[in-house]
Amino acid sequence: MEDPFAHPVLKQLTLSRSDMEALAGKPHTVVECELVRVDLSGLDLSQWSFEKCDLREADFHGAKLERSTWRSCRAAFASFAGCDLSEASFTNSDFNNVTLKRSNLDGAKVVGCKFTGADLTDVRALEIRFEETLLINAKMPGRDFRKATLARLDFSQADLRKCDFRHATFNNCSLRDALLDAARFDGADLRGADLGGIRLGDALQFRGATISNVQASQLLSELGLKVR
Repeated sequence: MEDPFAHPVLKQLTLSRSDMEALAGKPHTVVECELVRVDLSGLDLSQWSFEKCDLREADFHGAKLERSTWRSCRAAFASFAGCDLSEASFTNSDFNNVTLKRSNLDGAKVVGCKFTGADLTDVRALEIRFEETLLINAKMPGRDFRKATLARLDFSQADLRKCDFRHATFNNCSLRDALLDAARFDGADLRGADLGGIRLGDALQFRGATISNVQASQLLSELGLKVR
């Protein structure tokens, strides 16, 4: 028997703004559809599901996307600035170089995604869960990761200035060459983090954190000190 509560499905279509406007306000499941460079700004797409869709350079500016799901999508250079993405779920998707400035990501979950170069400046969220995600060169200053368990996250070259990592645990993560000015690591367990490229000023910020003997030797070596 067909599920009466299932969302209508759109599959293998090239969709325009007018198509989406006609459907906005009622949740749909969009599968293998193309929305490249489509202007979707301001639309109510709450609880919509996007699966294997091509959303490159699409403009979702100011759209309502709470509890939306994104699976195996391509959305490089798309704009989600000012969107409501609370409790949204992103899985195995390419969101390289997306703009998420001033968006609401409270309760959102990101797993197995590429967020390289993503701009998360001034994102509003009490909690965002990242797992197995590339955040290389991402902009996310001032984010609160306090007491979080961070697993398989690559923050290489990311802008992490003023981030709060107090009492956080790093498991198989990278902070290589990240910008860490005024970041806080008191009580953090950094034994599972790649700390390569750390500068002297950054090393001082790790006071109160736990690192391994190997990491300590590496840090001293990178700071020009010889360990015998």
